[in-house]
Amino acid sequence: MELTVLYRGPLASCDYDCPYCPFAKRRDSTDQLRADRTALERFADWAGQQTGDHLSLLFTPWGEGLVRSWYRRTLTELSRLPHIRRVAIQTNLSCRPEWLADADLDTLALWCTFHPGQTPYDRFVAKCRRLSELGVRHSVGVVGLPEHLPDARRLRADLPDHVYLWINAAEGHRYTDAEAEQWTELDPLFRYSRHPHTSAGRPCRTGESVISVDGDGTVRRCHFVPEPLGNLYDGGYRAALRPRACPSAVCDCHIGYVHLETLPLYDVFAGGVLERIPADW
Repeated sequence: MELTVLYRGPLASCDYDCPYCPFAKRRDSTDQLRADRTALERFADWAGQQTGDHLSLLFTPWGEGLVRSWYRRTLTELSRLPHIRRVAIQTNLSCRPEWLADADLDTLALWCTFHPGQTPYDRFVAKCRRLSELGVRHSVGVVGLPEHLPDARRLRADLPDHVYLWINAAEGHRYTDAEAEQWTELDPLFRYSRHPHTSAGRPCRTGESVISVDGDGTVRRCHFVPEPLGNLYDGGYRAALRPRACPSAVCDCHIGYVHLETLPLYDVFAGGVLERIPADW
């Protein structure tokens, strides 16, 4: 079986405090961090045992995972397993990238976000350049708020040409055509992020070849549909995997709508769906 799994454990603490971020903002206690580590190790053990499947894994923590040693170790170890097609994580890139030297860089990839005001621009760009020196597949992106446009333009000018710069439409922000054109000059695929996608009743790969999993092992078709399909660790979810239409009115997050069969994004991002790298970039 070819299966893509989006994992999100209980971790919610982040070293940044972005005002536009919809994710939880808290300091995890020692017990909460221990629970997250235990959940992640359990998931990694499960993934390592699925040698009869081909897995692609994307970690989408509410907080920042790579500042925690157990995330760095887990990604490194999973990247070395022959049945793992891809292992990727969303990150603000605040940790030093040298840990990646121990990973299989044919498998591991990063989805990096620059948050203006949270880290010095030059420091972030230096880390991106180091990723390129190490040969790490990665994309870089910015939330498309008007005040972020100068930094986004600097990024496009300073990043190597082979690094894709994506722009996420800011939640709740309505773009004029003129504003959208400015962002599209930086990210030719911004049109897919600008407006929510009508999804109700339309076929989607989630629930068939794509699932999301939480720290307890509860399997759902995606992060945005609460109905459970079963549990990862007792295998009960497998009987529920089948083609199915989306039950939501709209889908407005890339990690959701990229799987809609009515959009061409599997062709656009062929080979780089999880790390958000277009095939022809």
